[in-house]
Amino acid sequence: MCYARRKYFLGVEHMGTSNIDPLLIEIPESFESERLLIRAPLWGDGAMINEAVRESIEELRPWMPWAQTVPTIEESEAEIRRARLRFLERKDLRLLLLDKKTGQFVGSSGLHRIDWQARKFEIGYWVRTSLAKQGYVTEAVRAIADFAIHTLQANRIEIRCDSRNTRSAKVAERSGFTLEGILRNDERAVDGSLRHTMVFSKVRGVEFS
Repeated sequence: MCYARRKYFLGVEHMGTSNIDPLLIEIPESFESERLLIRAPLWGDGAMINEAVRESIEELRPWMPWAQTVPTIEESEAEIRRARLRFLERKDLRLLLLDKKTGQFVGSSGLHRIDWQARKFEIGYWVRTSLAKQGYVTEAVRAIADFAIHTLQANRIEIRCDSRNTRSAKVAERSGFTLEGILRNDERAVDGSLRHTMVFSKVRGVEFS
């Protein structure tokens, strides 16, 4: 695993015992796995993400509330700029997955629902249809979990998915996450039906030290 150089205005390791302002935490903008460059979103990324969403809309629509309609390039660019701002504010750490050799956009992931005091994060992910079933998502999830553990000093990392989304659940299992339980009738799906949510986790002192 290769990480960008680490430095902090205030040490991440002390976040659990102080009311640190997350804006003062300097977080690397990128790191790498075997095949992927995993980086923060940048101005101008909207067009390549729009292309992938258009390609993958039928596969994304059942699971992603934001994928019910095909966005315009302008809408994708506006969203990526908002993601960039949230990253800088440390409110949400969206991460783009790029093929290291070709530069092609592979998919999107990140660390969401962040609790800096507890050092708790949730990993989400999707992959473009043309690059599915090639192990990219599992590779990315493992790398992002390691990044959260070693760079952000995570105490808890979650993956949540619809109980019917078996492919997403298998990614969590292959990445070493433990199924803690299933939240029954937890959310309304995009079709209006009630769905169960599977909760997977890695916890300091159990799955990692």
